[in-house]
Amino acid sequence: MSRFLQLHLLTFYPPSNVNRDDTGHPKTATVGGATRLRISSQALKRAWRTSAIFESALAGHMGQRTQRLGEEVLAHLDAQGVEGKKAETIAREIAGVYGKVKAEKDRNPTRTEQLVFISPAERTAALALADRLAAGEKIDPKKEQDTLLHHADSAADIALFGRMLAGAPAFNREAAVQVAHAITTHRVTVEDDYYTAIDDLKQPEEDAGAGFLGEAGFGSGVFYLYLCVNRDLLKKNLGGESETGVAQAALGALMEAAMTVSPSGKQNSFAALARAGYVLGEKGDAQPRTLAGAFARPVGGDDLMAQSIRALAGFRAELARVYGPGVDETCEMALGDAKSATLADLVAFCRA
Repeated sequence: MSRFLQLHLLTFYPPSNVNRDDTGHPKTATVGGATRLRISSQALKRAWRTSAIFESALAGHMGQRTQRLGEEVLAHLDAQGVEGKKAETIAREIAGVYGKVKAEKDRNPTRTEQLVFISPAERTAALALADRLAAGEKIDPKKEQDTLLHHADSAADIALFGRMLAGAPAFNREAAVQVAHAITTHRVTVEDDYYTAIDDLKQPEEDAGAGFLGEAGFGSGVFYLYLCVNRDLLKKNLGGESETGVAQAALGALMEAAMTVSPSGKQNSFAALARAGYVLGEKGDAQPRTLAGAFARPVGGDDLMAQSIRALAGFRAELARVYGPGVDETCEMALGDAKSATLADLVAFCRA
């Protein structure tokens, strides 16, 4: 099995603002002296992880990123009739294994200060320990860390994207997938949409002003996205050979989501529900490499997608000439080329 799976995608987004900065404008980056639109890897990964594609393909193998595990424990104990103060104490003790718990006088005293990525197996273990404590067993939850936290299990999203536990770093999980920030292959200008909202109940004889005035930034372009998967690490994160089927399902879901799922920012205003126009999948054991260098000089012209594909292919060929091919297998899709691969072909390529 090839160790690395690399994915290169070119996706056109119409005028949109799928990933905003702190001012509400589209995120940008300066590359090659030119301003580019940018979609952060965090926004992309969350969109994929919470998509119906992941939910369907990985049902029962998805973790939860939350501050509220203690609240789940508390609700579980309440349902069993455990006295309120006792239930809260147990919930706080168990939550404290996963992260720093909020102050006892806080309005949410069983929540952790940090978001914690918890697998289904770890959630089950937490509830089981709560039952034992409620039954009167003398247990120190902090000494049960090896029971409550796992180095490997079947949580596919944790295996793919990793996790950091500040309070229990021994149980951190290194991400098997590296996801670059997507950038446009060409220079862009962020534009402003000045808009108004009219009060439907305002009468004609009143002033002609709007009920609300607003401004929103937007931009459009062809984005290059690069992902690299360490398939050996993915299998290790999932517990080894016994979870091979989960690993295959996770890789197929990742491919489909990357090709078809867009971040949710401002979608009601712009409906920028994009699909990849070009995808190149590669497998091999050599050191992975991004092809973003193809766009260090911004492409131009009337057909930005075609120019981007051409630049990427040329840069890749030059890398192969200088450093060797670097990959053993490829699968390529380009809209408009009836002989190229399909979504199903690429998913099968990733799963194989």
